[in-house]
Amino acid sequence: MEQRIHFTVRRAGLADADEIAAAHLDSIRSIGPLYYDAAVVSDWGAQVKGDLYVNAMDRGEVFYIAIGALSETPEVLGFSSHRIDGDEHGTAVYVRGKAAHHGIGSALFRAAEAAAIAAGATSIHIDSSLAAVQFYKANGFEEVGRGEHRLWSGRPMRCVFMRKNLAATGRRET
Repeated sequence: MEQRIHFTVRRAGLADADEIAAAHLDSIRSIGPLYYDAAVVSDWGAQVKGDLYVNAMDRGEVFYIAIGALSETPEVLGFSSHRIDGDEHGTAVYVRGKAAHHGIGSALFRAAEAAAIAAGATSIHIDSSLAAVQFYKANGFEEVGRGEHRLWSGRPMRCVFMRKNLAATGRRET
């Protein structure tokens, strides 16, 4: 019988930045190799440090974290974010490899989606890693194209461009 993971989701603060980075790196290093070669995985995670999230928060990006215990000590099991780039709303969701497929990512996405709706979004856009395509499809996204994301090193990383129309999700007009 599969272990049930109990977790809570809350908005992240600056003090959570290092734990967000740890969960992000775990996700990249444990799930990424199933879809990308070692060089891409290495470059993908190379710049992931706490100050990345502090700087993003300073620019207005909102983060949510799931906290739970897979062993004896509670830890950040994953995170989501909502950001506004120009007039586009975006999100990201990452879950530790050992916490995948337990509903944590979907709960985190719902928190980010609610933030997007509250900010007036009518759609959310994502450049999905190959690892997350099925996750985003299961959460209502549609593929709108394929291409590459450029990592900090300049190395290309294959991705899938996706969009979720929020008008169809019962968004209330104010």
